[in-house]
Amino acid sequence: MSNRAIIKTDKAPAAIGPYSQAVKVGNTVYMSGQIPLDPTTMDVVSGDFEAQAIQVFDNLKAVCVEAGGTLDDIVKLNLYLVDLGNFGAVNEVMTRYFKEPYPARAAVQVAALPKGVQFEAEAVLVIGD
Repeated sequence: MSNRAIIKTDKAPAAIGPYSQAVKVGNTVYMSGQIPLDPTTMDVVSGDFEAQAIQVFDNLKAVCVEAGGTLDDIVKLNLYLVDLGNFGAVNEVMTRYFKEPYPARAAVQVAALPKGVQFEAEAVLVIGD
């Protein structure tokens, strides 16, 4: 019997490819990357980098909740930015969603992201230490 469960919520964008929003194994949840798609319309949110970052963190939060956790349960966060010039902006938005102790994190500049978005984030969370 497998202890693997697929996490899916309508409060975050549906997968746009052959992947799950998240997979839970035991008390660890591996979240797929979230881009700034409105989960209702599946359209990229309009606006600047900050608006996109807010939508990405809102999407991550929705998947965390569906998995039975919160953003505070994230232990590792990977950020993908088309322009590292937005590093300060993503840090500022992140402080609205996370409090100390912050998760471990990587921030990487990439050439492009799906649907032409500026930002994507993926995470690993551990629920109920």
